[in-house]
Amino acid sequence: MLTLHDASPDDADARTLLDAYIADRVATWADDSRPYQPKTAPTEQLTPPNGALLVAHLDGTPVGVGGVRRIPADEGAWFEVKHLFASPAARGHGVGKALLAALEQRAIDLGATDVVLDTNDSLAVAGGLYLAAGFERVEPFNDNPNANAWFRKRV
Repeated sequence: MLTLHDASPDDADARTLLDAYIADRVATWADDSRPYQPKTAPTEQLTPPNGALLVAHLDGTPVGVGGVRRIPADEGAWFEVKHLFASPAARGHGVGKALLAALEQRAIDLGATDVVLDTNDSLAVAGGLYLAAGFERVEPFNDNPNANAWFRKRV
């Protein structure tokens, strides 16, 4: 059974999964011209009222993580999805889809008018997940050196 729990970035399960996320991105980075540049969101950005962090458990085992954080916007209240990750063993079990939906709801609960995210086209499954969830590709809204695709959803 899949369950989601609010967490602090300092919780042991959250920290382990965030570290696994970074390790996975470094290991699977597809751009030989430059290395992956790890960028983790500060703790205060992933806790209310600025954001939220969720940990997913599959049959009691921590298998996924994801967060949202408030970011500056010219209009409305934008929240950015950060560090969405499902462990390799948990992929295909709906972990990413469940985390994304719950993060969107957390953002709405915190006052979001828009949910945004950036990713890399080398993560084709992630891109498909975002499109299926109603996100649309948009022009870059940040300067993340690891991203080459940006998405937005009005909520």
